[in-house]
This record gives sequence, C-alpha cells and structure tokens, in this order.
Amino acid sequence: MTDTPTTRPGKVLLPAEDLRTFSAALLETGGLSPEHARTTADVFVWAALRGVDSHGIARVPAYLELLAKGIANARPEITVESTTPAAAVLDADRAPGPVALTAAADEAVGRAKENGVATVAVRRTVHTGAIGYYVSRIAEQGLIGIGFVSGMPNMGYTGVKGPAVATSPLAIAVPAAHRDPLLLDMATATIALGRIRQARASGTPLPEGAAATADGTPTTDPAEAVMPLPLGGAKGSGMSLAFELITSVLVGAPIFSAFHSDDPQGREHRQNALIVAIDPAAFGDPDAFVASVDTTLETLKRLPPAAATAGVHYPGERSAATAAVRAGSGIAVAPKVWQQLTAAAAEAGITVPDVL
Repeated sequence: MTDTPTTRPGKVLLPAEDLRTFSAALLETGGLSPEHARTTADVFVWAALRGVDSHGIARVPAYLELLAKGIANARPEITVESTTPAAAVLDADRAPGPVALTAAADEAVGRAKENGVATVAVRRTVHTGAIGYYVSRIAEQGLIGIGFVSGMPNMGYTGVKGPAVATSPLAIAVPAAHRDPLLLDMATATIALGRIRQARASGTPLPEGAAATADGTPTTDPAEAVMPLPLGGAKGSGMSLAFELITSVLVGAPIFSAFHSDDPQGREHRQNALIVAIDPAAFGDPDAFVASVDTTLETLKRLPPAAATAGVHYPGERSAATAAVRAGSGIAVAPKVWQQLTAAAAEAGITVPDVL
C-alpha cells in the first residue's frame, strides 16, 4: 500500500482483497463496526467481481452519505422475532442492506437445515445491495436461495401517471454439483436507474420503451428520462406490486401505501425483503439433486445456438466467468469513483492501496 494514490487517465485496477480491505476501512469511518463494514464491503466486492459495477465499489461513497445523513443506522440493534421454526422476521433497525440481508440469509440457512424450508423477512433496512449475493450465499451451503425486495416507488405502473411502484428485484440461486450455480438476478424494470444516469452523462439514447419522463411519457432522450418503465409492461409492474405485498405488507411495514399517502414520513427512504431457503435434502437425495441440476444445465448448453449468437448460457454463468477473470486480473474502478474514494481516504487518514 502507499499513501499517495497512483493516477491514470482511465480506470484503475486493484486486487479484490485490497479493494475489500480499503472499502471496509472507509465504511468504518462512516461509523460501521469492523464486522459490519467488512460484511458490506464483501457484498460490494462480490458485485464488482461479477461485473455488476452499479452495485459494486461505486456504492461506497453513496453508503458513506447514507450513514452521514443518518438515513442508514451505523449502530443498529438488529432483532429476530419468530413464532414458528420455519419463519422469522428480522428487524434491521435501518441497518445497511448488506448487514441485514446477510444475517437474514444465514438465519434462513440454519432454519432450513432443521425444517426443510425457511423464510426470513427483513423489515426496515436501507438499500439491500446486490440481492444475488444473499441467495448465492445460501446456494454455497447446498440450499436453494430465493430473494425478493420492495423499496421506494421509482418506476412507472401500467396506466398510472408518474412513479408508482419500485424497481423491485428478484433473485434465485440453485446449487449444482460441478458447475457454477444457476443465478437468476433481475429487476422488475426494463432498465436500471443507474443506466439512465450513465446514458445522460454520455448523451447516449435509451432503448425504446425503457424509460419515461416525469409524467410517464415514454422517451429515449436520457436528458428527459427520470424513471424506468416496468419489464414487460403490466407483468413487471404487477410483479413489483406483488413483491410489496409479500415483503412490506406481510411484516406490517408497508412502503407503497405510505409513499402515496399524505404522511411526509411515508417518503423516508427504506426497503424490505424476503429471503427463502430450501433444503433439497427435504425432498430427496441432495447429491442426486445437484447432479440432475448439472444434467439440466448441460442439456441446455448442448442445444443448437441460434444464428449470430456466442453460444448458450444459463443465468449466472457469464458473471461467474467474469468473477474468475477479475479475481486474477483485478477489479476496474471508474476514475470518478476512484477520485471519490481517495478523497474520502485522505480526509480520514486511510492508506490508499497500490493500483495494478
């Protein structure tokens, strides 16, 4: 490590472990405990390794701001309530999402190993982060992981003027015997908010039907776009509303109805989630299950590819390959993000890692 950051005209490359340690140190300056800072950094680095840069290291400055403003609670008192062995509610006390959902995933795994299946709802967290991380954590234990998130309305709803529902994500991870797990990680929006910002910065037109103006009029002009449109129209908006019901409403912490009420507190930033873990051993031989998962995935990959395609891939396969490459060559950090990180480090007196 060096006290003087190396500057380069383009992106900088850093080893994943150095970036994890650096990010955790910065998050500690925001008030997080060493354990919670490391957990949050783990989620960011996982996303960055897999090429999901919108949820990677670029989130460190944003989380420092959430902590500084008190939107995220640096010292949460997380509690777990349960009235049945296979279900629990984790009250996050406004903890950062990576802290709350990692705890929920681990709680779900422990309960599912005893009961075959388990559901853990997360109430009152702040920005859940890359939801694929938590279900992948479950799959690493040989279980199937499923996750749903509900958040603040920032997406259109079919037939409604202006933002109505959230770009609520869904993730499913299924373990395999010898292959990377299947990882389906998707939002209910056609396009991410981050991509709209990127298009605005570069002046690149947006795809048709992906975004809309403040009054809900579809537009391809990134300067006019303020919100994404739902994936598949009524299908995406309907999924988002359903996720609100099975996460927020289920645990008595509604977001949608509060947001659209006259109560100003209804617009205070928060998110809820639902994590499900399923133990294949409860349904039969777990070894036979993962072997059959391999067979299924291999069958898919042997199917004849359509013309002008680069082969057939299952969900999560390419991001896993990206992670393998970046684990060896380093993680690229955009110049603006690197500038923000090094500025925060200089202010806090934190040593900046050497770039590759």
